[in-house]
Amino acid sequence: MTALYSFGLGIGTQNNSGNWLEVYYPQPLLNPEESTLFAIKSVLGYEGGNTAINITAEQLSKLAAALSTAGASDQAAIARQLQQSARPVVATLLAGDDAPTSVPEGYLKLHLLSHRLVKPNTTNLTGLFSVLRNVAWTNEGAIDIEELPTRQLQARLAGSSLLVDSIDKFPKMVDYVVPAGVRIADTARVRLGAYIGEGTTIMHEGFVNFNAGTEGTSMVEGRISQGVFVKSGSDLGGGSSTMGTLSGGGNIIITIGHQCLLGANSGLGIPLGDRCTVEAGLYITAGTKVTLLDDQSQPVGQTKARELAGKDDLLFRRNSSTGAVECLTNKSTVELNEALHASN
Repeated sequence: MTALYSFGLGIGTQNNSGNWLEVYYPQPLLNPEESTLFAIKSVLGYEGGNTAINITAEQLSKLAAALSTAGASDQAAIARQLQQSARPVVATLLAGDDAPTSVPEGYLKLHLLSHRLVKPNTTNLTGLFSVLRNVAWTNEGAIDIEELPTRQLQARLAGSSLLVDSIDKFPKMVDYVVPAGVRIADTARVRLGAYIGEGTTIMHEGFVNFNAGTEGTSMVEGRISQGVFVKSGSDLGGGSSTMGTLSGGGNIIITIGHQCLLGANSGLGIPLGDRCTVEAGLYITAGTKVTLLDDQSQPVGQTKARELAGKDDLLFRRNSSTGAVECLTNKSTVELNEALHASN
């Protein structure tokens, strides 16, 4: 039997035309067992490929029994719970890591990231923006933009107000997934599809986009753009920024190595190795001209920042007299305060 890349039983929201707006997967699976696939196939008639199947309460009952027999007790329990739902239920199956072609497929991939089942830049999200719908995220859930005025009027006539938190293709992560061992001061600033490693603290001004995030213990007071991955032990100072693949970085994937520091209001457009520091207020792009300094802080040449990408133990700074961007070896590692990063 052909292996399955991912599977999720989900409950979601559709508009009045029956189009999916969003899907919540309580416990998505990556590379599920063959016995689980057999149970799904026997009940739903799955014949392969990437597909999203709307399922009825009767099918859920049969699926729960088949999954239980297959030893997938957690998935069987979810199927039994979803039988009581008045909202549409979907079974999404991905035979391979192809680009998503539907909202349920896209949401399953975003869940895989936020559940830490896959890391940023390791799953195919090509075309995701064109697949997802722009949605009004409200205190009554997701609402189609075109249906929003009617819902607002209905709320007013009922003596209440419909609160619109955002208009976006992506919801906030914690409405779907709350990873263990993290602190997030402002949950609206972390999108579904973010990968937030255990031990990470995201302060009020920190932001993490989808398909981006942190490996482990980090303090985030700046912006982690789409595609950017920060390795454990690194900090992003207040107002700092990273250049993602959707914000001018092209196809360059920005990674920040272990024990690095982006100073307050600094910016980064190249990958960093381990134990690197970018001075506060300094924005480094691939084309930035950098003066290289020796151990005595004497200039020994000039290069573009892209030539230093991925190298360890570098300190980037701006000469306060000349304004030139300089780089010297930084042998002192950034030691993080364990108490500051404690999540529990």
